[in-house]
Amino acid sequence: MNVLILCTGNSARSLLAEALVRDLGAVKGFHAFSAGSKPKGQPHPMSLKVLREKGHDTADLRSKSWDEFAADSAPQMDLVITVCGNARDEVCPIWPGAPLQVHWGVPDPAAIEGDGQRDAFETAYADIRARVEGLMSLTDVSSMSSATLRDALEAIHATSPGRAE
Repeated sequence: MNVLILCTGNSARSLLAEALVRDLGAVKGFHAFSAGSKPKGQPHPMSLKVLREKGHDTADLRSKSWDEFAADSAPQMDLVITVCGNARDEVCPIWPGAPLQVHWGVPDPAAIEGDGQRDAFETAYADIRARVEGLMSLTDVSSMSSATLRDALEAIHATSPGRAE
């Protein structure tokens, strides 16, 4: 299952989610990608630091435009998850294959500066990890109907800590 995680800047939350889906979902056949509507051009340094400290490989993570995934040559997505309200509310490209789209809002840790920033990134990581673990706990996602999968994904979000709209 190909999963695309979207955020506006593609420098913090979506990259955290990409690494988590990639690493926690690999044995279940999940392939993770992330992008932004207005990518920052580089990952937030604290995103990379937190991911490395949690044991994730960050070598291939980069901030990129969602246009890469709307092209005919892009991998076809099965699921598109927005993690910020701005990306959710923007007019997204037409994704090849018409994937299921859901919203898992998480507060933006990059919006915090100074002493609290590290804690904000740790919290975002934990919140996203809880959702991804919920996704990975679903039985045979590829055989679920779109409606059943959407309901399950929305329930995961509704019961997760740190929800944001």
